Amino acid sequence: MNIKLPKVSNVTSSLSLLLTIVISLFLPLKTAFANNLDDTINSLQYDWAIANYKTSTNDLEKVFQQLTTKAKEAVNKFPNNAEPLIWKAIIISSDAGKNGGFSALGKVKDARILLLKAEKIDPNVLNGSVYTSLGSLYYQVPGWPIGFGDDEQAEIYLKKALALNPEGIDSNYFYGDFLLENGHYAEAKKYLHKASNAAARKTRPLADQGRREEIAAKLKIIERY
Repeated sequence: MNIKLPKVSNVTSSLSLLLTIVISLFLPLKTAFANNLDDTINSLQYDWAIANYKTSTNDLEKVFQQLTTKAKEAVNKFPNNAEPLIWKAIIISSDAGKNGGFSALGKVKDARILLLKAEKIDPNVLNGSVYTSLGSLYYQVPGWPIGFGDDEQAEIYLKKALALNPEGIDSNYFYGDFLLENGHYAEAKKYLHKASNAAARKTRPLADQGRREEIAAKLKIIERY
Protein backbone atom coordinates (compact mmCIF):
# COMPACT_ATOMS: atom_id res chain seq x y z
CA MET A 1 0.00 0.00 0.00
CA ASN A 2 1.43 3.27 -1.10
CA ILE A 3 0.69 6.25 1.20
CA LYS A 4 1.60 9.63 -0.16
CA LEU A 5 2.77 11.97 2.61
CA PRO A 6 2.39 15.73 2.17
CA LYS A 7 5.53 17.74 1.61
CA VAL A 8 7.20 19.12 4.73
CA SER A 9 6.68 22.68 3.50
CA ASN A 10 2.94 22.05 3.14
CA VAL A 11 2.74 20.59 6.65
CA THR A 12 4.60 23.59 8.07
CA SER A 13 2.31 26.00 6.27
CA SER A 14 -0.77 24.17 7.54
CA LEU A 15 0.49 24.21 11.14
CA SER A 16 1.37 27.89 10.84
CA LEU A 17 -2.09 28.69 9.54
CA LEU A 18 -3.73 26.67 12.32
CA LEU A 19 -1.62 28.47 14.96
CA THR A 20 -2.55 31.84 13.50
CA ILE A 21 -6.25 30.93 13.65
CA VAL A 22 -5.96 29.77 17.28
CA ILE A 23 -4.13 32.95 18.31
CA SER A 24 -6.62 35.14 16.47
CA LEU A 25 -9.47 33.47 18.36
CA PHE A 26 -8.05 33.98 21.84
CA LEU A 27 -5.99 37.18 21.55
CA PRO A 28 -8.96 39.53 21.07
CA LEU A 29 -10.54 38.15 24.25
CA LYS A 30 -7.37 38.72 26.25
CA THR A 31 -6.87 42.20 24.82
CA ALA A 32 -10.48 43.15 25.42
CA PHE A 33 -10.19 42.02 29.04
CA ALA A 34 -7.00 44.04 29.57
CA ASN A 35 -8.45 47.15 27.99
CA ASN A 36 -11.61 46.78 30.05
CA LEU A 37 -9.57 46.64 33.26
CA ASP A 38 -7.45 49.59 32.15
CA ASP A 39 -10.55 51.61 31.29
CA THR A 40 -12.07 50.80 34.67
CA ILE A 41 -8.96 51.91 36.57
CA ASN A 42 -8.56 55.05 34.46
CA SER A 43 -12.18 55.94 35.20
CA LEU A 44 -11.69 55.45 38.95
CA GLN A 45 -8.51 57.52 38.88
CA TYR A 46 -10.23 60.38 37.07
CA ASP A 47 -13.31 60.33 39.30
CA TRP A 48 -11.11 60.26 42.41
CA ALA A 49 -9.22 63.33 41.19
CA ILE A 50 -12.52 65.16 40.66
CA ALA A 51 -13.76 64.12 44.11
CA ASN A 52 -10.50 64.90 45.88
CA TYR A 53 -9.56 68.18 44.23
CA LYS A 54 -12.60 69.68 42.49
CA THR A 55 -15.63 68.88 44.65
CA SER A 56 -17.15 71.41 47.02
CA THR A 57 -17.31 70.57 50.71
CA ASN A 58 -21.10 70.33 50.64
CA ASP A 59 -21.02 67.62 47.98
CA LEU A 60 -18.07 65.57 49.24
CA GLU A 61 -20.02 62.96 51.20
CA LYS A 62 -22.41 62.19 48.34
CA VAL A 63 -19.66 62.10 45.70
CA PHE A 64 -17.48 59.75 47.72
CA GLN A 65 -20.43 57.46 48.43
CA GLN A 66 -21.06 57.15 44.69
CA LEU A 67 -17.36 56.63 43.99
CA THR A 68 -17.08 53.96 46.69
CA THR A 69 -19.97 52.08 45.08
CA LYS A 70 -18.20 52.28 41.73
CA ALA A 71 -14.98 50.96 43.28
CA LYS A 72 -16.84 48.03 44.86
CA GLU A 73 -18.27 47.15 41.45
CA ALA A 74 -14.76 47.21 39.99
CA VAL A 75 -13.47 44.84 42.69
CA ASN A 76 -16.37 42.45 42.06
CA LYS A 77 -15.78 42.59 38.31
CA PHE A 78 -12.03 41.92 38.58
CA PRO A 79 -11.67 39.88 41.79
CA ASN A 80 -8.24 38.49 40.89
CA ASN A 81 -6.61 41.83 40.12
CA ALA A 82 -4.79 44.07 42.59
CA GLU A 83 -5.56 47.38 40.87
CA PRO A 84 -9.26 47.66 41.82
CA LEU A 85 -8.45 46.73 45.41
CA ILE A 86 -5.83 49.48 45.56
CA TRP A 87 -8.18 52.07 44.14
CA LYS A 88 -11.02 51.09 46.41
CA ALA A 89 -8.61 51.51 49.34
CA ILE A 90 -7.47 54.93 48.08
CA ILE A 91 -11.06 56.06 47.63
CA ILE A 92 -12.36 55.00 51.05
CA SER A 93 -9.29 56.35 52.86
CA SER A 94 -9.64 59.67 50.99
CA ASP A 95 -13.30 59.66 52.00
CA ALA A 96 -12.25 59.19 55.63
CA GLY A 97 -9.79 62.06 55.39
CA LYS A 98 -12.19 64.44 53.67
CA ASN A 99 -15.40 63.67 55.53
CA GLY A 100 -14.14 62.45 58.91
CA GLY A 101 -16.83 61.40 61.38
CA PHE A 102 -17.22 58.29 63.51
CA SER A 103 -16.90 56.01 60.48
CA ALA A 104 -13.47 57.36 59.45
CA LEU A 105 -11.45 54.90 61.53
CA GLY A 106 -13.45 51.96 60.20
CA LYS A 107 -12.83 53.15 56.65
CA VAL A 108 -9.06 53.36 57.03
CA LYS A 109 -9.00 49.93 58.66
CA ASP A 110 -10.93 48.56 55.68
CA ALA A 111 -8.49 50.33 53.36
CA ARG A 112 -5.55 48.63 55.04
CA ILE A 113 -7.18 45.20 54.62
CA LEU A 114 -7.76 45.88 50.91
CA LEU A 115 -4.16 47.01 50.40
CA LEU A 116 -2.72 43.97 52.17
CA LYS A 117 -4.89 41.77 49.97
CA ALA A 118 -3.65 43.62 46.88
CA GLU A 119 -0.06 43.19 48.03
CA LYS A 120 -0.51 39.41 48.06
CA ILE A 121 -1.82 39.48 44.47
CA ASP A 122 0.79 41.81 42.97
CA PRO A 123 2.74 44.40 45.00
CA ASN A 124 4.35 45.95 41.93
CA VAL A 125 1.28 47.15 40.01
CA LEU A 126 0.53 50.86 39.58
CA ASN A 127 4.18 51.74 40.26
CA GLY A 128 4.11 50.47 43.82
CA SER A 129 0.94 52.32 44.81
CA VAL A 130 0.10 49.60 47.32
CA TYR A 131 3.17 50.60 49.36
CA THR A 132 2.65 54.34 48.91
CA SER A 133 -0.90 53.94 50.17
CA LEU A 134 0.00 51.66 53.08
CA GLY A 135 2.81 53.99 54.12
CA SER A 136 0.57 57.03 54.03
CA LEU A 137 -2.03 55.25 56.17
CA TYR A 138 0.49 54.21 58.79
CA TYR A 139 1.83 57.72 59.40
CA GLN A 140 -1.49 59.56 59.14
CA VAL A 141 -3.72 57.24 61.18
CA PRO A 142 -3.46 57.62 64.99
CA GLY A 143 -1.48 54.97 66.84
CA TRP A 144 -2.58 52.54 69.53
CA PRO A 145 -5.00 52.46 71.32
CA ILE A 146 -7.09 54.44 68.83
CA GLY A 147 -5.75 53.17 65.53
CA PHE A 148 -2.94 51.21 63.87
CA GLY A 149 -0.61 54.14 63.09
CA ASP A 150 3.09 53.33 63.30
CA ASP A 151 5.87 55.57 61.95
CA GLU A 152 8.41 52.75 61.74
CA GLN A 153 6.07 50.65 59.63
CA ALA A 154 5.17 53.72 57.57
CA GLU A 155 8.82 54.32 56.69
CA ILE A 156 9.30 50.70 55.66
CA TYR A 157 6.39 50.90 53.23
CA LEU A 158 7.28 54.34 51.89
CA LYS A 159 10.84 53.24 51.16
CA LYS A 160 9.51 50.19 49.33
CA ALA A 161 7.38 52.53 47.23
CA LEU A 162 10.44 54.66 46.43
CA ALA A 163 12.43 51.58 45.46
CA LEU A 164 9.72 50.64 42.96
CA ASN A 165 9.11 54.18 41.70
CA PRO A 166 12.10 56.39 42.62
CA GLU A 167 11.12 59.26 40.32
CA GLY A 168 7.36 59.22 40.91
CA ILE A 169 5.38 62.20 42.12
CA ASP A 170 3.35 60.26 44.71
CA SER A 171 6.17 58.12 46.12
CA ASN A 172 8.36 61.20 46.67
CA TYR A 173 5.51 63.38 47.92
CA PHE A 174 4.36 60.96 50.61
CA TYR A 175 7.88 60.22 51.81
CA GLY A 176 8.58 63.96 51.90
CA ASP A 177 5.36 64.58 53.82
CA PHE A 178 6.24 61.79 56.26
CA LEU A 179 9.63 63.40 56.90
CA LEU A 180 7.97 66.78 57.35
CA GLU A 181 5.52 65.35 59.89
CA ASN A 182 8.48 64.02 61.85
CA GLY A 183 10.42 67.29 61.80
CA HIS A 184 13.10 66.32 59.26
CA TYR A 185 12.73 69.50 57.26
CA ALA A 186 15.88 69.42 55.12
CA GLU A 187 15.24 65.86 53.98
CA ALA A 188 11.54 66.55 53.48
CA LYS A 189 12.35 69.53 51.26
CA LYS A 190 14.58 67.36 49.10
CA TYR A 191 11.90 64.76 48.42
CA LEU A 192 9.13 67.31 47.97
CA HIS A 193 11.19 69.16 45.37
CA LYS A 194 11.81 65.86 43.61
CA ALA A 195 8.07 65.19 43.63
CA SER A 196 7.40 68.66 42.23
CA ASN A 197 9.80 68.02 39.35
CA ALA A 198 8.47 64.54 38.55
CA ALA A 199 7.43 63.84 34.98
CA ALA A 200 3.78 64.51 34.20
CA ARG A 201 1.52 61.49 33.87
CA LYS A 202 -0.29 61.71 30.55
CA THR A 203 -3.42 59.95 31.81
CA ARG A 204 -3.63 61.85 35.12
CA PRO A 205 -3.24 65.61 34.52
CA LEU A 206 -5.86 66.62 37.10
CA ALA A 207 -4.31 64.44 39.81
CA ASP A 208 -0.85 65.83 39.01
CA GLN A 209 -2.14 69.39 39.23
CA GLY A 210 -3.76 68.74 42.61
CA ARG A 211 -0.69 66.97 43.95
CA ARG A 212 1.62 69.80 42.87
CA GLU A 213 -0.58 72.25 44.75
CA GLU A 214 -0.25 70.06 47.85
CA ILE A 215 3.51 69.95 47.38
CA ALA A 216 3.69 73.75 47.14
CA ALA A 217 1.71 74.04 50.37
CA LYS A 218 4.08 71.67 52.17
CA LEU A 219 7.14 73.57 50.93
CA LYS A 220 5.65 76.79 52.30
CA ILE A 221 5.35 75.12 55.70
CA ILE A 222 9.04 74.16 55.56
CA GLU A 223 10.00 77.77 54.80
CA ARG A 224 8.76 78.76 58.25
CA TYR A 225 11.50 76.73 59.92
